[in-house]
Amino acid sequence: MAAVMDQDPEKTVYYNSESDRTEADHPPLKMSDGLETPTEKPADGAFESHAPASSLQLAAPPAQTTTDGTPPAAPPSNDIPDGGLTAWLQVLGSTAILVNTWGVINTFGVFQAYYESELLRDHSSSDISWIGSTQAGLLFLVGVVAGPLYDAGHFRHLLFVGLFLIVFGQFMTSLCTQFWQVMLAQGITMGVGMGLTFLPSAAILGQYFSRHRALALGLSSVGSPVAGVIFPIMFSRLQPQVGFGWATRAIAFILLAVSAVPIAFMRTRVPPRAKRSFIDTSALTDAPYVLFIAGGALAFLTLYVTFFYISLFAISHGVASESFAPYLVTLLNAGSVFGRIIPNALADRYGSLNLLIICIVASAVLVFGWLGIDNLGGAVVYTLLYGAFSGGVVSLTPSVIVGLSPDMSRVGARMGMGFLVMGVSILVGTPIAGAILGDKENPRWLGTILYAAFGLLVAAALDILSRFLLYRQKKAWKA
Repeated sequence: MAAVMDQDPEKTVYYNSESDRTEADHPPLKMSDGLETPTEKPADGAFESHAPASSLQLAAPPAQTTTDGTPPAAPPSNDIPDGGLTAWLQVLGSTAILVNTWGVINTFGVFQAYYESELLRDHSSSDISWIGSTQAGLLFLVGVVAGPLYDAGHFRHLLFVGLFLIVFGQFMTSLCTQFWQVMLAQGITMGVGMGLTFLPSAAILGQYFSRHRALALGLSSVGSPVAGVIFPIMFSRLQPQVGFGWATRAIAFILLAVSAVPIAFMRTRVPPRAKRSFIDTSALTDAPYVLFIAGGALAFLTLYVTFFYISLFAISHGVASESFAPYLVTLLNAGSVFGRIIPNALADRYGSLNLLIICIVASAVLVFGWLGIDNLGGAVVYTLLYGAFSGGVVSLTPSVIVGLSPDMSRVGARMGMGFLVMGVSILVGTPIAGAILGDKENPRWLGTILYAAFGLLVAAALDILSRFLLYRQKKAWKA
């Protein structure tokens, strides 16, 4: 034992060894030395250690990976980057997925017209519309599975399987000659693939964007109308020259090439924190969320009636020739480009739900105006305007659901629940319109159009009520 005399002659300090003496002369630095860090209370139910400070050791955190086995795109951080190259590459990848999902769905109007006049002429409008509505409905319905799988860290698995099914289904559609074959390939196979990819492509942007989330979602959704402009023109031009098979395969090759973009660039930023339930039970008692989902169900019940039936309306009323009528679907999607960008650019400032209410009210008013279309000019103006406002409804919906979620870890489950309800609506919505329309000899256009208009009007009322409850909770008009 060594004895060392302090400067004070009356104080003598004893050390067991020279190492003890060195440690006393040069004490280890503490995390609090020179820093003022607030003391945080452990979360409810969290384990709080009461071991002596001297027994605690700092250890390097384990390397984190997603459940897919791939590393996150950047080190986990509580700070959302809200920009940067990696973040914008996710937007690019999401844009590509929107080409392969909503872009294809928005093209179905030209397939509907072709099936009724050529391939499936023995089937009614209602029967044929089940193909497109099944495709769109499964995009939402499969979300109830895709959402929790995304929350659990299976983003890359969803991406690979979903994109494969979309491309495979499009190729198989080119070989179909009977109704059940088209339903299986174009309706079910492609629909499941769309459902596996669409929801995760929207949810992942919440990991990279906060203040500019709505803008990012809006820019990514531009892929849908761009594809909706190109694909109908491709099909209409190629089908008379090379036939249905190769016209459909040409679109499939484009879908295959576009799929390379999300596979190359899209990665989750942080690994999953914990396993999540397929259902967020707290959402069932969240009145603004419940009302918004109810409004979304009514909106998607009737929103796509125009996309499916405007070409048939134009032909049956002599408004457009059979060669020009498919271009009305192209004009719907051209207008939708503005509806995807402008409302979402404004939503970060004025609130996604506020902008969605404006878009859905305008869509309802325009559908009432559909009753007065009697010339080509009126049809062109209607399709451009309706495409713009209906595009805002579609593109703002994921942003509103994200905003109504209490934290990012429950976004997937809440989107899945909402998309399940909306999926049932979009599945049955256009076939109901077809049933109201009736046979080709005596179509009931008045009933079909009023069905679409009042569905959107009631949906707008429910969204306004949801907005009112949010104001009472937060005392803020931005939502």
